[in-house]
Amino acid sequence: MRRLAVPLTLLLLVAALPHRGAGDLEAALPLVPVVKPNDNRQPAGRLRGNTLTLKLVVQPARWYPQASNGPYVDVETFAEEGKEPMIPGPLIRVPTGTIIEAAIRNALDSAITLDGFYTRPAESSDSVRLGPGETRTFRFAAGAPGTYLYRAIVGRYRERAGPAEPDTREREQLAGALVIDSAGDRKGDRVLVINIWGDWKDSPHYRNALAINGKSWPYTERFGLTVGDTLRLRVINASARPHPMHLHGFYYTIDAQGDIRRDTANSPEKRRVVVTEQIRQLRTIAMTWSPDRPGNWLFHCHTGFHVTPEARLDRPPSRHHVNYTHDPGDHMAGLVIGITVDPGSRWQPLPERPARTLRLFVQEGPRRGRAPRSLGFVLQRDSIQPRPDSTEAMSSALVLTRGEPTAITVVNRLTEPTGVHWHGIELESYSDGVAGWSGLGKRVAPVIAPRDSFVAQLTLPRAGTFIYHTHLNDLEQLTSGLYGAIVVLEPGQKFDPQTDHIYVAGWDGEEQPPNLVVNGDSVLPPLTMTHGAAHRLRLINIGVAVAVRFSLRRDTALVSWKPIAKDGADLPATQSASKRAIQTVVVGETFDFEFRPLERGTYELLIESLSVPAGPKRRQRIEVR
Repeated sequence: MRRLAVPLTLLLLVAALPHRGAGDLEAALPLVPVVKPNDNRQPAGRLRGNTLTLKLVVQPARWYPQASNGPYVDVETFAEEGKEPMIPGPLIRVPTGTIIEAAIRNALDSAITLDGFYTRPAESSDSVRLGPGETRTFRFAAGAPGTYLYRAIVGRYRERAGPAEPDTREREQLAGALVIDSAGDRKGDRVLVINIWGDWKDSPHYRNALAINGKSWPYTERFGLTVGDTLRLRVINASARPHPMHLHGFYYTIDAQGDIRRDTANSPEKRRVVVTEQIRQLRTIAMTWSPDRPGNWLFHCHTGFHVTPEARLDRPPSRHHVNYTHDPGDHMAGLVIGITVDPGSRWQPLPERPARTLRLFVQEGPRRGRAPRSLGFVLQRDSIQPRPDSTEAMSSALVLTRGEPTAITVVNRLTEPTGVHWHGIELESYSDGVAGWSGLGKRVAPVIAPRDSFVAQLTLPRAGTFIYHTHLNDLEQLTSGLYGAIVVLEPGQKFDPQTDHIYVAGWDGEEQPPNLVVNGDSVLPPLTMTHGAAHRLRLINIGVAVAVRFSLRRDTALVSWKPIAKDGADLPATQSASKRAIQTVVVGETFDFEFRPLERGTYELLIESLSVPAGPKRRQRIEVR
């Protein structure tokens, strides 16, 4: 079965269309059933003994991914016979040992290809083609416990594709979750499915709907927890795009990983704690999170094109006021889940302690590079404030100390509002940096208005490598330079640039494919390392989208380095053995490696954007003496 071909423009672009609502056009359009968003709480079918009987139909429907009276698109959907069509498709959830009998009817006027109706694990996808009006019954044992999915591909889109006309449209709304529970499982979890529909309006305007359980932010479901609760999520990426899923303010644990055919539970020594985890196309994860602090938090895709106002069906004009508003329902959209954690009766805030104070200025300087603007965070390093029009090649790296309370006053010298998210940092919600959302109850963080300031209170509980970046008007501000590195050291430790090396990958403007910059530049200066000394390489990707691959070679051969940490969290011994010096870093991730050069001579650090084959590359010459 051919995979859907998705070019870079689909991976990076979102629609640019005027609002299209129910209004006067409604009467002129054919009457079709309306999609019901599926929260994946109620399993479909009828379970008798060890047999689940299920009747599904693939049919047209009208989907409102935002407001129920907002913009819509007519799509193909799954439904149970006689019930409302759903996006994602009806939840198929059974205990292991169940026999599934699924009758599927194609009510479309073109053929479909079905995938996912077979026993797990499977060596390959056993896809079946169904013609218009045809019904097929699948009978199979559910198989191994895990998180899977099923889907259908509509034939008419695929039939048009050929060598001269690639299939560039997305129809991943036609998919649903298939969950097989282990014996005795209490089902104390939630299932989230990412679905995307997309199509060209005209060149170069691409229109798409990005949804979690059938809705786009701010219409996605809000989760309510209490400090000490445990949230277990099964997250399914039913789309043809990868999604780096980021949790604000906390780490979460990856318990299992899988795809449409198989799922693998991680043994305790192989589990990782992360703040960002990429879920590739047609892949799944099972994750666990237990909040120890109250407040409003976010779980979202970190691809900028998937979470900004530009992610709407009715995309606003560039630099529209919604990009700067205090309302989080305006300045964010797309693949975002809001989570509110109540303090409960036993939570107590930590006592206040004297804080180290820093001043960080948000500034705009003379244009350089390809970005239309030159923005940056500039740290005040002495008693004299930086000039208002001064920026550096890369925003100031903040070097902090584990356990030391730090108050950072962010002073906005721009002519527009901004906000700062302290990415990967375990902190109080109010300081997290999402305007109109971070905080609790009526006390929520404001936008940082022009000529105004905001004080972020940080007490870093662990040493490691983190990021800070804008969280407002992201596409423009981020690609103009509003991001930087945070290095947290152990008490008493000093930062030594001779052995501690920071590499921050970003974009220089919104140009696509992206113009990769590292440490704010497209040219890296040569570096000298000491033979036999331990060098720490801190790798960061904070571009708008697209993974970056770092590799370290001598001549053409990869050398070895030792993994130390991911997302600022130290790796356990079972995951920190020396390995070949190559690492893919997705948007919103950080990795730390130790490199100890044992041979003198010339090495090369290669940094590649994975946006397209033979994408942009940046190189650094390293001399070991």
